[in-house]
Amino acid sequence: MSSNSKQSKIEVLVYSLVDLIRHKGRLLRWQPDHALGRRGEDLAHRYLKKCGFAIVARNFRGRNGGVEVDLIGWDGPVLVFVEVKSRSSVNFGQPEDAVDREKQVRLIRAAGEYIHRCGVGWNCVRFDVVSVLFGEPPGLSHIEDAFGRGSPL
Repeated sequence: MSSNSKQSKIEVLVYSLVDLIRHKGRLLRWQPDHALGRRGEDLAHRYLKKCGFAIVARNFRGRNGGVEVDLIGWDGPVLVFVEVKSRSSVNFGQPEDAVDREKQVRLIRAAGEYIHRCGVGWNCVRFDVVSVLFGEPPGLSHIEDAFGRGSPL
């Protein structure tokens, strides 16, 4: 086994342990659904960073206090607004199914405020969805350009 492979396995174990401790702490303070959602955001954040994203904001809420954007990051020259949806099962549908038209409109509004503040044009913006299905191990699906130009949702 190479030293990089060993290091990678150790990192996975450490991250898993830290995630579990953080999740248990959140369960003491928050409702279980809220804690599970934040755990999904942690997994999505780590996944996107591994894919080369530079995450610049988490849980951004505009001045109007409306919708919260889970993650905002740069994927090369594109500013990406990421909605993370987590589920413990598919009994009520796939996690990404919860990103309905109303949620999309509210995310676009919040994104408009963010890009206005940092001076980015709409032509440099994308909306992604990361879907997390908890199991052993958790399943993660990244839908690029989930709504907008090439919209698969």
